[in-house]
Amino acid sequence: MLVEIVTNKKVTIWKKFHVIYNFFLVRKIVAHIVTFTFYCIIIPTTIFVPEVHIPKWGCVYIPTIITLLNSVGTPRSFHLLFFWILFENVMSLHRTKATLIGLLEAGRANEWVVTEKLGSAMKMKSANKASARKSFMRMWERLNVPELGVGAFLFSCGWYDVAFGKDNFFIYLFFQSMAFFVVGVGYVGTIVPQS
Repeated sequence: MLVEIVTNKKVTIWKKFHVIYNFFLVRKIVAHIVTFTFYCIIIPTTIFVPEVHIPKWGCVYIPTIITLLNSVGTPRSFHLLFFWILFENVMSLHRTKATLIGLLEAGRANEWVVTEKLGSAMKMKSANKASARKSFMRMWERLNVPELGVGAFLFSCGWYDVAFGKDNFFIYLFFQSMAFFVVGVGYVGTIVPQS
């Protein structure tokens, strides 16, 4: 799409720059990588290195202000803001992975993969109810190993902060590790029956 945007004669150079920078670079590449790297790698890792200190304004105040500004558009969902932050950090793992795959596998950029919709899966489930009883879904088919790994890392960082830390990041780390564990054991989303 970059070539199409740059070569389009109907769009001004300023609009081309704005679309490429703001939409593609910042929102689709930088935001996800920075979110995952900062909240799930850098902050937890600083607990193991006491010489490194992240100021509170850098890890609490600025992200809180950005999150509150993003939530202004949906005031009815304000009570879900805490859970939304935790879920967004978990999703940043997937978005970072998708971003890197998209950048490194650019040859497959125009490949369209259609996912099965829930309605079709439910019809198939009701049609094969007898066979579904015989084949129970195994727990390990629901496990998401990357989420469980990041959750274990964050949980261990939280315990290390409880024992030796002074920044009290363990409060965030325990909640965030629980969010990774919930997604990691498959409690978020829909279980699609195996055929």
